[in-house]
Amino acid sequence: MNASPSVESNFAMQSAIDTVQTERPAVTIIRAEHLGMCFGVRDAIALAVQESRHQPLTILGELVHNESVLADLRDRGVQIEKEAAAVKTETVMITAHGASEMTLRTVRAQGLEVIEATCPLVRHAHRALRKLVRENFFPVVIGVRAHVEVRGMTEDLAEFEVILTEEDVARMEERPHFGVVAQTTQPVEKVRHLVELIRRRFPRSEVEFIDTVCQPTKQRQSAAIKLARECEIVIVVGGLNSNNTRELAATCQKYCRNVYHVQGSEQLRLEWFEDVATVGITAGTSTPDRTIDGVENWLRMHL
Repeated sequence: MNASPSVESNFAMQSAIDTVQTERPAVTIIRAEHLGMCFGVRDAIALAVQESRHQPLTILGELVHNESVLADLRDRGVQIEKEAAAVKTETVMITAHGASEMTLRTVRAQGLEVIEATCPLVRHAHRALRKLVRENFFPVVIGVRAHVEVRGMTEDLAEFEVILTEEDVARMEERPHFGVVAQTTQPVEKVRHLVELIRRRFPRSEVEFIDTVCQPTKQRQSAAIKLARECEIVIVVGGLNSNNTRELAATCQKYCRNVYHVQGSEQLRLEWFEDVATVGITAGTSTPDRTIDGVENWLRMHL
């Protein structure tokens, strides 16, 4: 008949288990070198907050594509309207994404005072496109046709092309001269690939490309690639309707099998992180620091 385990042996077994649990490697959480809000977004938000302290203010469209930022502005009394006809305040603000001259004329024709929060790098893209048109290049914008930034770049043009895929290039008609720019938040490698496709498809045409992808986007894309190569899971933080955040997630998916796009820590799920040793965090250019911090704090608390 086997004897019952002694108190000493039970203690030794428990100590061994505790040692194994203690020595289990902790999850490493890595932030991308470049992530979160860019200066253009920060400046636009600061301007809206400042102006709202002095007068009733309406923003024409979403100042930035992040719901928590918009909610904070609404809490400060800022109104947000899609159409100029719905504006009831005397002052209206143009978003960081910019607007066409046609839109600005329409707004001013209603007797409204206009404050522009357009990002300087978006203004650069507008100027680059106008320069190409003045030099008789057929204008081509690489970007999302329905995006507010692209609409602002193209609404003043009599004719233009907006492309985003290889299929779009295949449908283009031949022109003697193509002038190509990009939505500022497009991945620069995708942009360069599409420009090269245009050159190959139309070898007899002159193709002039001005790189208008903004530096913050390039930095975040490059940092996201490095992060995704190092991590088993990447969490991409930002608004679901934010183009640059979606592009960050798409880029990470090329280098990491497990990529999750969340708007905040409340969307994180513990089951995503089973048997994981490295977790990366990146965020779009409209994502507030507090939201990124909230995601990191959740991870450190639960993992």
